[in-house]
Amino acid sequence: MTPPLPNRTERIERITEASKLLRTVHKRLGILRMIAWPREARERFFAQDQRALPRVVYAGYDPTEELELCAQAVALAPRDPIIGPWLRRQARALRISARMLGAMGTAKLSHYSQKLYGTPTTPFPHTERTPLELARRLVQTAERLSGRLPAPPPPTLSAETVAAEIELAVRNHFGPKAPRVEVVPQLAARASASPSKIRLRQNASFSDLDVRQLVQHEAFVHVATALNGRRQKAVPILAQGHAGTTRTQEGLAVFAELVSGALDPRRFLRLAHRVIAIQMALEGADFLEVYRYFLEHSINEVEAYESTARVFRGGTVEGGAPFTKDMVYLDGLCRVHVFLRAAIDTGRVDCMELLFCGKLDLQDVPALIELQRMDLCKAPRFVPPWISDPRRMVAHFAISDVIGRASTGGLRRHYAEWLRDMQPGPTAR
Repeated sequence: MTPPLPNRTERIERITEASKLLRTVHKRLGILRMIAWPREARERFFAQDQRALPRVVYAGYDPTEELELCAQAVALAPRDPIIGPWLRRQARALRISARMLGAMGTAKLSHYSQKLYGTPTTPFPHTERTPLELARRLVQTAERLSGRLPAPPPPTLSAETVAAEIELAVRNHFGPKAPRVEVVPQLAARASASPSKIRLRQNASFSDLDVRQLVQHEAFVHVATALNGRRQKAVPILAQGHAGTTRTQEGLAVFAELVSGALDPRRFLRLAHRVIAIQMALEGADFLEVYRYFLEHSINEVEAYESTARVFRGGTVEGGAPFTKDMVYLDGLCRVHVFLRAAIDTGRVDCMELLFCGKLDLQDVPALIELQRMDLCKAPRFVPPWISDPRRMVAHFAISDVIGRASTGGLRRHYAEWLRDMQPGPTAR
């Protein structure tokens, strides 16, 4: 006999309890912290003249308890077509994450990584296009323009100078909830963010555009979604960004750079090269081969090393089994861009603000709407300016669409041929 469906009160209690269990699992995982490479690995690599594969030893991890907690959460998930599948997706992502950490130091880690983050050749939904194709097009465009544009200003700002500027911006935006801004000696990326702090790598250099990029990316998106997620007491999993939400969270953050004018070509190319490097590793390239690829496209050897380490952290350095997380930036940007465009086209501007309720994936939006209907999800307190006043974004999409249609009609080809035939001016470079 089928058991009766729970009443509303019991349903809410089960949703909250399942969400608490999942948040507990996430807090125990710490993927990036557990697979991070120590500074000594980089020092040995350069001491050996960049000729030997790095060797990193990982601590053991037993995922048994976390897998059990995920099973308990799934058992609590309501049997409905929206909230139940949402909770089960969160549990699945955390379950795969736990198993991935259990495989640290082996090629099996890449297997789980690909389940979580995809691969460069995984097509976008409802299309045959792939992130790898997008990345290669970006690189080809940059190579075609190489030498025709003035070089960007060198990154001359220190981490300390940038920290001071970011601190002022976050105080103005978040008030008493503003995160601390710290300069630290070691970090896999140049910067990272949590609800309580934004960290910058001490030996990194930045440009003035980097400052705007960090404010938009780290503060106005990552910190904001974390702080808004902390307000969701009935569904605390929204306060935690896990592997199942990474693609959307990073895509949203890169889109913030794009729409605010803070995304420069060098930054965009760096994201494209990461996708290509992951594909190289999947096809068998080892650490040294990928490092040489990044050397051709990096400011210096340290940046090339750090970029390569991001591809191989957690697994093996011999090739064939990379950690694929770094492809989500370009992948996520494409999905978020198309989603926001669709939201404007259909008049569902409410769904744009919904993306800032906490740490979530685009696929979770129907569940967030249902949670709001049940008074279980609060509206976000902190959103970036392009969300609170979306007129600039509406104009961007509308005008780019109209101009894009004109371009496909041959106007772009006409101007390109005309400009190529012109004699260069006296100030041309």
